[in-house]
Amino acid sequence: MVRVFVLYSEQPDPDRYEQHVALSRELVPGAATRHGRVIGGMPDPDAAYYFEYEFPDRDAWKAAQDGLMAAAQDAQGMGVEFRAYFAEIS
Repeated sequence: MVRVFVLYSEQPDPDRYEQHVALSRELVPGAATRHGRVIGGMPDPDAAYYFEYEFPDRDAWKAAQDGLMAAAQDAQGMGVEFRAYFAEIS
């Protein structure tokens, strides 16, 4: 399983973010998606909001690259700093 997770430095505008989530699901239909507010961290949370895509395997993740890049481009338009990470889960 591969997860792509995105950490936002602050919570995005709710209306604009819902548009982004809908677009992300349209652009990357083969992935499960989840998102929510970060409620803590150690020592202090350096992110305020979380989004993830979950793919069954690396092939599915690789096949989604164009959609992921387009979704990332849309995320940049929200004006909130974010970082994306890629993890292979066993």
